Amino acid sequence: MRMVRKWVAAALGTALLAGAGAFAVPGAALASVQEGVGHEVTPGQPYGGVNRDRDWLGSYMLQGQHVWCVQFALTAPDSGQEYQPGDPLGTKWGEPLAPEIAANISYLLLRYGDTQSDHEAAALAHLLHSWTAAPRPGQDDLNPGNSFTEIAYDIDFHFDKLPAEAKEAVERLRAEAEANRGPWEAELTAPEGEQTIGETAEWTLAVTRAEDQGVGDVPVRITATDAEVAGLTDGVATTPADGSPLVLEVTPTGPNPTITGELAAPADRPYVRQAVDAPDTTQRVVSTGGEQQLTVEATTTAVTAPGQVRITKVDEQSQARISGVALRLSLPDGSPALRQDGTPLVGPDGEPAVLTTGADGTAVIPDLKTPQEVMITEVSPAPGYEEAFDPANPPSVTGVLEPGQTLELVVSNVPNTPTVPIRIPAGDEPGVNLGLLGLGGMALAGAVAVGGYALRRPERQR
Repeated sequence: MRMVRKWVAAALGTALLAGAGAFAVPGAALASVQEGVGHEVTPGQPYGGVNRDRDWLGSYMLQGQHVWCVQFALTAPDSGQEYQPGDPLGTKWGEPLAPEIAANISYLLLRYGDTQSDHEAAALAHLLHSWTAAPRPGQDDLNPGNSFTEIAYDIDFHFDKLPAEAKEAVERLRAEAEANRGPWEAELTAPEGEQTIGETAEWTLAVTRAEDQGVGDVPVRITATDAEVAGLTDGVATTPADGSPLVLEVTPTGPNPTITGELAAPADRPYVRQAVDAPDTTQRVVSTGGEQQLTVEATTTAVTAPGQVRITKVDEQSQARISGVALRLSLPDGSPALRQDGTPLVGPDGEPAVLTTGADGTAVIPDLKTPQEVMITEVSPAPGYEEAFDPANPPSVTGVLEPGQTLELVVSNVPNTPTVPIRIPAGDEPGVNLGLLGLGGMALAGAVAVGGYALRRPERQR
C-alpha cells in the first residue's frame, strides 16, 4: 500500500469542489484559476453543441490549497469564494451517494488529496467524476447537445485518453479505496502486569477496517507521559505496510506511563461547503469531509527496578568468613522488608524472614522493593563467638536498597578469648624430672665452662 508521508497534515488541508470542467462555459472568468497536478484530455468531451479542445483531470489550486471537482462540467472555481457549511455530498443529479461510494471518496481524498503525482491526480479526478456524475440508467445524459448542467461524465471517453500510468493508477486507487475505506478503528494496548522504570517493554497499536483487517502505512502521532518511545520521526510512528499492529518500544520513566496516539481516518462521507456567490453556476466548494480524528490511549503503572542485598558474616580480627549464622532481614523498625511486588518478606512464623549464611559466609536476598532501608540483625551467635554476643543488643547493620543495585552489608563478630591450659604434675615422676634436671644441669655446666674459658684467655697473654 502506498505511503503518503504528509498524510495527516494534507488531509486537513485538502478541499473538494462540487463541479469540474474548468472550460465548460465559454467566456467564463478563469484568470484566477490555477491547475494543479494531473493530465489534460484532448479533445474534451463535447456538450452544449460545442466541440471542445480539452478537459482537465487533476487538482486545482484554490486559496493555496489543492482542491478537487466532483460534479463534471460546472464553471471553474473562483479563488474569491467564501465557504460555509453545507450538506452531505450527493451526485450531480441531487441523489445521495451510496454509502460505499461516499466512503471510497473520503478514503481517497484523505490518502491522495495532496499527491504530487500527475498520474495519481488524474486517476483521483477521474474516479471522483465517475462516482458523482455518471450517466443515469435510462437517461440521455451523454447527449452532446446537453448543457453543462445536464451533461454526464463520459467515463470510457476520458479513461481511454489517459496515459497508461494514469490508467494503472485508476485501477490501483479504486481497489485500495474498496479495501481500506472507513470506518476505521484504532486500539492501543499496554503490556500486561506492572512495568519497571528504566526497562523497555512492547506496546501495540492496531488500526483496523472492516472484518478486523489491519490498515498499513497509517501515520500516528505519539505523545508519551512518564515514558519514552523509541523510533519516532518527529513524534510520528507508522503502521507496517502489511497492516500488522505497530509495535512501540516504550521505556517507563515515571510511575504512570501513558501513551496517546492520534491519527486521521476516513470518515463515512464527505460534506459540502456551498459557495456564497453564484452557487448554481460557479463550482460549489466542499471540505474533504474525508477525515476524522481518532485518538487512542493506554496507561499502566511502573515501579523502580528491584534490588538485592548480600550479607557477609566475618570474624572481626581475622576477617575470615563465618558460615551457618542465622540473620534476620527487616526494616529498621523491626517490621518485615518488602518484596518487589510490595508483599512483606516473612518466614513461616509470620515474622521478618531469617536466613543463614552459606559455606562462603554470605547470604543473598533478591527481588526486593526499591528504594527501602533494611536492617540485618544476628539472631544467635555462631560457635566460638558466644562471649561477645549480647541478646539485648545483637550485632546489626543497616543500608538503603537502590533500584537495580546490590546492597553489600557486612556483619562482624568478636571471637571468644582463647584459653591455654596450665598443667601441674602431681607426685614424683623421677624419669621425667631427672631428665629435665639433667638437661638443665648440662645447660648450666656448659655455660660455666664457656664462661671459664672466656676468663682464662687474658692470663695467657700475660
